[in-house]
Amino acid sequence: MAKVSALPDLDPAPRDAPAARLAQPLGAGVVTALVGFTSSFAVVLSGLTAVGATAAQAASGLLAVCVAQGIGIILLSYRYRMPITLAWSTPGAALLAGTGTIAGGWQAALGAFALTGVLIVITGLWQRLGNLVAAIPVEIAQAMLAGVLVPLCLAPVEAVAVSPAVVVPVILVWLVLQRFAKRWAVIAAFVVAALGAGVSIVVQHRDIDLAAMAPTVELAVPQWSWQAMIGIAIPLYIVTMASQNIPGTAVMRSFGYQVPWRAAMTVTGIGTILGAPAGGHAVNLAAISAALSAAPAAHPDPKRRWIAACTAGVTYLLLALGSAALVTLVAAAPEGTLETVAGLALLATLAAALAGALRSEQHREAGVITFVIAASGVGFLGIGAAFWALIAGLLVRWALRPRADAAATSG
Repeated sequence: MAKVSALPDLDPAPRDAPAARLAQPLGAGVVTALVGFTSSFAVVLSGLTAVGATAAQAASGLLAVCVAQGIGIILLSYRYRMPITLAWSTPGAALLAGTGTIAGGWQAALGAFALTGVLIVITGLWQRLGNLVAAIPVEIAQAMLAGVLVPLCLAPVEAVAVSPAVVVPVILVWLVLQRFAKRWAVIAAFVVAALGAGVSIVVQHRDIDLAAMAPTVELAVPQWSWQAMIGIAIPLYIVTMASQNIPGTAVMRSFGYQVPWRAAMTVTGIGTILGAPAGGHAVNLAAISAALSAAPAAHPDPKRRWIAACTAGVTYLLLALGSAALVTLVAAAPEGTLETVAGLALLATLAAALAGALRSEQHREAGVITFVIAASGVGFLGIGAAFWALIAGLLVRWALRPRADAAATSG
């Protein structure tokens, strides 16, 4: 037995073990950032463009959220020695895509982004506001989100008729990867879309403005519009909290980490405020991608997984440099390419939102009405459909609640 126990000392592997243990969280961090970026950047661009951003302003907004979340991740993970990762609000970007241009245009949207950041900071400092958001019925919030997502998820179907040569291979690759490597399905779809767009650009001899591919920041002064405050800021705040920040803390808790709520909300809220003039819409706790840095696969020792999060933060800062080049290539791609990638990326979110909206049989009517109004895209008084869907859903739920409670009691 003594000889067996001595054998590991003769093996050079233990001397390499520290490097191997460091490579593990570094690799996990890079993957975290790449998955978070490539899986939903198209949604961000679609959302910013829908509310009035030019191509340059959309690229600036993508850069702004990348920088804000990258710096925020580094600060939080290093300070608390936890794998705290941040992300842009993908549901929020989808909400913007469904809202469209509002009174006041792009600068009014920037004002709404800044107000969203202020509300997030207040949530961290004032627990009562956080409790108020948490009190919003899950089925109503999820139904609103599902309704907003429907038009975006229909985009791949519509794009098949417009650019089949590029779109069909993208959908097929996504479908195959859904079967064999689900995590990489959207990334692979993006790669195929990029290759198809590149071939199309070459074949059709389209000109690309190389100067526009350099990273730039397009600053604008946020303006305050009551339509934007109600139609963008409030729904954006609600979906960011309900679909990102609250689930994000739950994901971290499942791996044994207690997220410092006040610090996290302060950092993400301030990051959102500072990024708003450059076009950044919202920064929040990561939810789905959080597991990539917090799980045992990132490092066997939970106390060392913060390295993976820090690496993700640095990777986001590097990815920010390519935002303008990405937008330039997307602009030259065939019609429907960006929308296809965005729609495929949001299918899983749509499925989860629909499941959450219809889970409660007692309040299913309220969820359906919320969903239908949000999906209609019809606004009133210059305010988008998402806000009215939320109000209608809450009113219907309140109106039908006595009947539902009586039915439950009698059953």
